[in-house]
This record gives sequence, C-alpha cells and structure tokens, in this order.
Amino acid sequence: MELIRRAYTTLEGGGDLEASVELLTENFIVNLPGLPEPVYGREVWKLGAQAMLDGFPDLQIDIEDMFAAGDKVAVRVGFRGTHRGQFQGVPATQRAVSFRSIELYRMEGDKIAEEWVSPDMFGLMQQISEPA
Repeated sequence: MELIRRAYTTLEGGGDLEASVELLTENFIVNLPGLPEPVYGREVWKLGAQAMLDGFPDLQIDIEDMFAAGDKVAVRVGFRGTHRGQFQGVPATQRAVSFRSIELYRMEGDKIAEEWVSPDMFGLMQQISEPA
C-alpha cells in the first residue's frame, strides 16, 4: 500500500510525472469507464495524468480509504483543485473543484501493473461547465 501512497504523492501540486511513471510496469494496463477494452502502456497513463495536471495544476489528493488483498489495492480517493487550465475542452474557469474516485490497482512485485479507475467525471464536469 505504501507504493500506492507514493504514487498519489508524486502527482500532487503540479506532479512529477517521470517519478510516477517509474512506479508502473513497462506494460501497464489502464481500464477506464466507457472504453470497451483496456489500453496499454506508461505513455497512455502519462497522457491522462498530464491532462489532469494541466487543468488542475494545484491538484491535491486525499486518500480516504485504502485496503489490500493479495496483489490488489483498493482506494477511495478525493481530489481537490482549481480549474486553471483547459480540461476536456472547457477553458479555465478558476473555480475550485472537488470530486471522488474509486480505484483498484494490481501490483506486480514493486510496481503497479494495472488500474481500474472510476472517477466522478460527471460531477467534475458539472462544476466547471455550469454558469457561475
């Protein structure tokens, strides 16, 4: 579980994507809601993380719950930040946002091999898309 904590810590407040990528296996697998098949590779993960950090450069991450069984780690996590850059086609609004995600990770040795994430993207997009 310490590896997962370190992974989240590397992303906060602007993030160190290179340090984050080093925590992933070479053939990292990403499972995202809405995609019929998983996508593969560290670069795919890095693109998604960079998009989040571009939109919310002051991103803060709060682990609310975490437990492990076998090679899996489950996390209930809260994200907070300010919408200071374009995100999902929405220009910066300077609004404070917060949303949660339920995430599951599969470990291989001392690396993260696979993730299943279920962020509340609907709630996040509402916060940055609705008129003030």
